[in-house]
Order: sequence, then C-alpha cells, then structure tokens
Amino acid sequence: MTEISKNSVIHTLITENEGGQRLDNLLFKKCKGVPKSHVYTVVRSGQVRVNGRRADAAYRLQIGDVLRIPPMRVASANGEQAAIAGAELKVHLPVLYEDEALLIVDKPAGIAVHGGSGESFGVIEALRRQRPQARFLELAHRLDRETSGILLLGKKRSALLALHQMFRESGQAGAVGAADKRYQVLVCGRWSEPLRHVRLPLLRYLLSSGERRVRVADDGRAAHTVFRLLARWERFSLLEAELRTGRTHQIRVHLAHLGFPVAGDEKYGDYTANHALAREGLKRMFLHAWQMRFPHPVDGRRMVVQAPLPEALTRFVERLATPESLANGR
Repeated sequence: MTEISKNSVIHTLITENEGGQRLDNLLFKKCKGVPKSHVYTVVRSGQVRVNGRRADAAYRLQIGDVLRIPPMRVASANGEQAAIAGAELKVHLPVLYEDEALLIVDKPAGIAVHGGSGESFGVIEALRRQRPQARFLELAHRLDRETSGILLLGKKRSALLALHQMFRESGQAGAVGAADKRYQVLVCGRWSEPLRHVRLPLLRYLLSSGERRVRVADDGRAAHTVFRLLARWERFSLLEAELRTGRTHQIRVHLAHLGFPVAGDEKYGDYTANHALAREGLKRMFLHAWQMRFPHPVDGRRMVVQAPLPEALTRFVERLATPESLANGR
C-alpha cells in the first residue's frame, strides 16, 4: 500500500493484505508520526473517504475499496528519529527463515517487539524501516522485552490469520495445527523432577502504579506448562519449558509460584539474587525461545526452527558446568 504524503492526497486500492482491517487501525500503521487524535479528526471531518464516501473509523475495509488519504501533519521529528534508531537494530536481528509469506527472526533480549508502553520503537518498527518495500509485515505473536529467541511475522494477511489461528489452537488438546513452542530457562534452586506438568490458572492485574502483573489465582485463565530438567547445579537448574497455552508471563509466573524464579527476572524474580547474578556475569533474564515446530501457514509443511542460546547465556552456563559443580545434569 502507498505511504501517506505530507503534501498531497493519496488514492490507493485495498488489496488482500489490507482487507478486513478497521479503517482507523490501517491509518495508524500507515500514518507514522501522526497523533491518533489527528487521525480521528481527519476521519470525522470526511477528509478520509472510501469509494468516494465518508467512512466511520470502525469500518472494515474490503478488497477492492479505493481509499482516499489526505495530507497528514506529523507531530514532530522525534517519531522519525525513533524509526531511524530502530533501523540500526538490523545487525542484531538475524533472520532464521524467510519466504513470500513468513519471516522468522531471532529477537535479542532488551528490545520490545513493538513500540508503546514507554518504548519509542521495537522489532516491528525496525523491520518495517529496514524493508520499506514490504507491503505487509505484522507480528504473529509476542515475546516479552526481556526474552530472546524465535519471533514469527506474517508477510501476507492470509498467512498472518493462519498463524493467529495456529497459536489459538496451541491450547487445545489434540489440535493438529498447533504450534510446539520450547524455551530454555535457568532457575534459581535445585529442580528435582525430570518431567513436570504445571497447570495453574493465571490472572492479570494492575499495580497501583498502573504496571501490569500476573499471578496464580483460582479465577484466572487456564495455563499449562511442561518443564523438563536439562541440567542441575548447586544453586541453579536449566530447564526446557514447553508452552501448552500462551498466557502473559506464563513461564515466569509458574516458576516463581513454585519457588524457582527465573534467573535475572526483575519482575517476578529474587531481587537480591539478581544483583548477585549480575556481578557473576548474568546481566539479563535467562529465558530464551529456542525451538518452534509448526505447520507452514500457506502449504502446511512441517516447519522446525531453532535459535541457539545467545553467547552471553552460553558463557554463563559454561561457567556453571564444571566437573565439581555439575550434579545429575544431562
């Protein structure tokens, strides 16, 4: 789709990639740097038109619609500078797989998947800046800012919808089209069970500061994580976490509730232990999305994608894995 102009009216044809989206949501994506209040004002005033007629902000665009977008004013240069800064992330965003419908990257820790909530930019903004020719590029799922690893994006709307359906089915027993998501996570404490299924409901809530948190609660949403012991040391255990559902902060909250907080987790972890870990060389949360198995959203072939542990995490594990400290590891 053609980008907006600051000086002239643009007329563009809605294709498969834009069809089905709300008018306001599409304008927000295309009108970078334009305040949302101004977008709504322009829509209400009738300057944005669909097939020559006024349209409500909630209108669902149809394939073949002709959209008129008037000149838009940008709030300031800050948004543009943020986008430029985001483009500099390209050396830290290795592509694990790409075809005409799908893009898979290895997201580094410390970077949000999208701007907002205090973040000026994220992975999606950086990728769009790096790929100005891309007609469609949307996140298929989320990773926490502190989590590294496999991140899927749709390059076609049809592929994106198929990926969304796939992730919805991941919480349904026996679903054929579900995704198998595996994480590697280092926890504080000596984990004893080779295999453990954790089924604890999770409830999202807000602190008085407005920060979003999650806790185990009987009235929460069903959540299921499978943990497998990979290695164990005197103070830490390395686990593989398999997500059977995809709740917010699921792995972190399940582990904290069981008394095995994720090493380096500043939100649900042990404050004192995290500061000690930083002095030992672990300066981030040890949670990495390392493997995903899923059907390709277009042709259905089975995909297996892996992202090796980042070097900083590998170095920390190697320091732990000495003959005198390793016990019952595999």
